[in-house]
Amino acid sequence: MAKKFLDPHEVKPILGTEGWEEMYPFYYQFSKTDKERMEYESSQLWFYDGLHYPEPHYPFDLIWDEAWYLALSQYNTRVFMVPPAKGIDHRIVNGYVYITPIGIADPKEIESRIPLFQKRAGYYYENWDKIYDKWVDKTKELIVELENISFPDLPEIEDESIVFDSKGLSSGYNLGIKYDELINMGFKIWQYHFEMLNLGYAAYVTFINTANEVFPDIPMHNLTKMVSGIDTVMYRPDEELIKLAKLAVTLEIDSLIVSQKKFDTLAKELKKSDKGISWLNALEKARYPWFYISTGTGWYHHHISWNDNLDIPLSSINMYIEVIKEGKNPSRSTEKLIKERDEIVEKYINLIKNEDQRNAFEETLKIARRVFPYVENHMFYVENWFHSVFWRKMRELAKIFANNKIIEDAEDIWYLNRFEIKSLIDDMVRAWATGIIPAGRTYWPEKIKNRKVIIKKFQEWTPPPALGTPPEVVNEPFTIVLWGVTTGVLKNWLRSLEGTTSEKITELHGSPGSAGIVEGKARVIRTVEQLDQLEKGEIMVAPTTSPSWAPVFTKITGAVTDVGGPMCHAAIVCREYGLPTVVGTGNATSVIKTGDLIRINGNEGTVKIVESR
Repeated sequence: MAKKFLDPHEVKPILGTEGWEEMYPFYYQFSKTDKERMEYESSQLWFYDGLHYPEPHYPFDLIWDEAWYLALSQYNTRVFMVPPAKGIDHRIVNGYVYITPIGIADPKEIESRIPLFQKRAGYYYENWDKIYDKWVDKTKELIVELENISFPDLPEIEDESIVFDSKGLSSGYNLGIKYDELINMGFKIWQYHFEMLNLGYAAYVTFINTANEVFPDIPMHNLTKMVSGIDTVMYRPDEELIKLAKLAVTLEIDSLIVSQKKFDTLAKELKKSDKGISWLNALEKARYPWFYISTGTGWYHHHISWNDNLDIPLSSINMYIEVIKEGKNPSRSTEKLIKERDEIVEKYINLIKNEDQRNAFEETLKIARRVFPYVENHMFYVENWFHSVFWRKMRELAKIFANNKIIEDAEDIWYLNRFEIKSLIDDMVRAWATGIIPAGRTYWPEKIKNRKVIIKKFQEWTPPPALGTPPEVVNEPFTIVLWGVTTGVLKNWLRSLEGTTSEKITELHGSPGSAGIVEGKARVIRTVEQLDQLEKGEIMVAPTTSPSWAPVFTKITGAVTDVGGPMCHAAIVCREYGLPTVVGTGNATSVIKTGDLIRINGNEGTVKIVESR
């Protein structure tokens, strides 16, 4: 078996993508001249962050990775002083982000950080609910501020109020300032994002470690089940769809709604009756904010929200109407989950004879449950609600660039990074002020044309799962529970580098995401547009899942993902729906084909291809 992955400095360039590095910040590049930095990079394990990024990055879209690169790392390293872990370093290769956790090897340094962490993190844990309420308030305030920002086009003649109100500021100046404000809001929301998130993960990991000390052989699926059945904001958008589906049945307009796939066409028909208008009013009430749910991870500009295309939630409502008409309840069975959860907890607590161990087990479980809602809820406020509005605001700004012929189409804006857009604005407003042709009119369209070719080639490239030097043992907790990168996973990746076996792969290994064993036909799903292909009783195989995919969990019998660990969103949601799930298989979507008969074991984290189609 191979000992190392490809050195990050030796990744071969893709033909036709020369100069791709200029699309991204220089500090994202693997070093070519700094010897000390190069030695550090070669000595680290860099794994592809497919959990967050199933696609390569458009230059502008990297902003969210930049945001969490700073936010997560600062809170670990400088704010809460997490004892064994510092930040997470980032690099980019052919548009794909690779990350490496920075641990602390010196026991004395770890020991010196413990009292600081206990004091600072302890304050948050003790006041969690109060701090969380404050977090929600300031996050909503920032979203309102974002909603209120606007980008009017540059006028031929300035409004006379600039003169008679003695404002002293022009539209050209304000455009640059507003862009800066927009970008700063984006970074600010991610400062909020990680204010509590690392502590949420830390509490979860602390509970798992405590339980493992008492019960060394406790299955992971039993541990994760102990922190399930807890209501979170992330389920609210889906609950609103179910309410709308039930209302349609109650009003006896369900047949009309199910017959339509286009919302605009449906709305015209519904407006012809009082019942239809009543249903539309209910939908309008649900839209804000609950339809600000992304169709993907929320990290890409093309991951639009339900509010951007009402055909998407309509499809889910139709799905739920069918379930209701069959006499079934599409809602999560939380009572059953809570009953199973409490029975498992009681069983294990009764086995603990040592009082100190029992107290530690109960206390860490209590904290894990207390913080758990935030671990899920933050995604709605940030990656979904805020991001959806942010993408819309960027499109408003891009229309000004297109109107001024600096770029050919507003959607071309994503091929420029945030620094280049600032330069574009500087050029455009100076040309506007002077009354001349801007220099960028031919400069940017040509550059964008070339970058479209590069991005397409990036999309056709398969990023290696990891680069650099793997550790003997993976023990960094977040890497294991969130990304699902374990010692065993690394061994599988290294074994795949040999490329000498001609045997067909019949079994995959990942992490237990949700308990249970199920056998059924596989359906490979890579995008939200393919969800309507899922048939009842199938097992969904996907790179990862999105919160907006919740309606399909009423149709499928299990799920398999390429990426993720026991704490990833796919694992958490499937546990809530009681679906056997295996996450972090690495390459399930490549190995498994639609129609294959597969057996998944959510207790052990294995996927068996029983019969190929």
